[in-house]
Amino acid sequence: MWRNARNPFQPKPEASSQWQPIDRVAWLVIGGLAIAILGIFVLGDRSAARVREFSWDGQTIGANDRAFVLMFNRPMDRKSVETSLKLDPPLEGKISWAGTRMAFTLERPVPYGTSFRLSLGPEAHDTRKQNKPIEPFSSEFRSRDRAFAYIGTEGAEAGRLIVYELTQQRKMLLTPPSLVVNDFKLFPDRDRILFSATETSTLQTKDTPSIAEQQLYTVTTGLILNATTDPPKAAQLTKILDNRDYQNLKFDLAPDGSAIVAQRADRKNASNVSLWLIRNGQAPQPLKTAAGGEFIFTPDSQSIAITQGQGVAILPFPTDKQANSRYSDNRYQPEIQPLDFLPKFGTVLSFASDGSIAALVKFNSDFTRSLFVVDPSGERELARIQGSILRAEFSPDSKALYALLTQRVEEKTYREQPYIGAFDLQTKTLSPLLLLPEQLDIALDLSPDGSALLFDQINTRTDNRKSSDGSRQPEASDGNKIDRSELWLLPVAHNPDNTFAKLVPQELPLAGARPRWLP
Repeated sequence: MWRNARNPFQPKPEASSQWQPIDRVAWLVIGGLAIAILGIFVLGDRSAARVREFSWDGQTIGANDRAFVLMFNRPMDRKSVETSLKLDPPLEGKISWAGTRMAFTLERPVPYGTSFRLSLGPEAHDTRKQNKPIEPFSSEFRSRDRAFAYIGTEGAEAGRLIVYELTQQRKMLLTPPSLVVNDFKLFPDRDRILFSATETSTLQTKDTPSIAEQQLYTVTTGLILNATTDPPKAAQLTKILDNRDYQNLKFDLAPDGSAIVAQRADRKNASNVSLWLIRNGQAPQPLKTAAGGEFIFTPDSQSIAITQGQGVAILPFPTDKQANSRYSDNRYQPEIQPLDFLPKFGTVLSFASDGSIAALVKFNSDFTRSLFVVDPSGERELARIQGSILRAEFSPDSKALYALLTQRVEEKTYREQPYIGAFDLQTKTLSPLLLLPEQLDIALDLSPDGSALLFDQINTRTDNRKSSDGSRQPEASDGNKIDRSELWLLPVAHNPDNTFAKLVPQELPLAGARPRWLP
């Protein structure tokens, strides 16, 4: 048994003094790295400066994209970079730096339907003494196509929601003939549209108003920007809010698309009108608040501005934690307290996109109306007029306010003449841009890039005839059916002296109403 056992008294064999192959490779790698590091310390980094990242590279950008970033691989000579940076077509903006990052902030949104090329020439160099030129860099990006949505008013398109792409000259019908669309709001990414509509099967008598039976839906547009996967097909409907127990009256969509607020009337008690919140795909939640009238979302999407009593209240939404608490039952939910209250105003027209300024209307005791702008510095009256102030929207740079106004016509019978005007917010000067026919149900919408206004001109009828395909015509704000409607585009621009230019409107070859630009 001891034959194969090692003698415990025999000395151990000495370890081999030769290296294994893996040891040789490891030491060669270590030696090579050490020499390279030493060379860098002695000679310096001889590689050229270059752009590591461009935030808009190959992207499709919109009005909310207001700055791009260039990241370099080393500190750069800033003046040389700013001098050699080229944008074609050119864009106005301001440059700022933070280490190796350069940000270019636009003064106004990019014009839609345009392709751009950014390049950085060899004049740019880093901060080393060698002043070695940068590696040539160029990239392309583009702005969103110019497109808008509207409600068709003729033939097979009557009552249907339609998207028209001006850049591509393409029309898309999104809703079926079985629905009559009353109103709609646009999601910020263009992928969906929120709309109210009535099923034609419920409109059995001419005494049935369309709004009394409307429900809320979303529909896909098939437009997905910078998508890494195939976008969902267009015209896919999803019901958001039914009308079984409540009539759905007015509604609004948060600017970021995260929430919907709807005004609803109880079918068992028509005087019980309340606001309901639908957020992040959750079930509708009633909001306990004092009765109010017109309302719109604030730009931060966290509250609404609503007319209440003798003023306008800013009402916050309950947090998710509050919504899931024991107060989620509306019977025990505490009443929402306003964040702010603006007395004396009767209507909120709009907010600037950054929330820095709002346009409101005051109804005066002498039957005139005043247009005010309110910002952190206080309240400013822009104009007091004898007619009405129907619409208003701020320019993207918040330097101008475009408005739909009326002036009283001095005749035996009371008449109002509508017109489109533009206010310079610095000088408070009103410039009339276009006189319109005497019809007050006019939609007005400013394009996201601030280059053009869309508006409609509708004719109504008092009977209840159906359109040729059997579906009913959409309704005007007075409840009468729209017999015919035209869509118009009014370009907006400034003269060399910075006054507003009076340009000729263009009639579009489309029969529709309530046009709105896609974001």
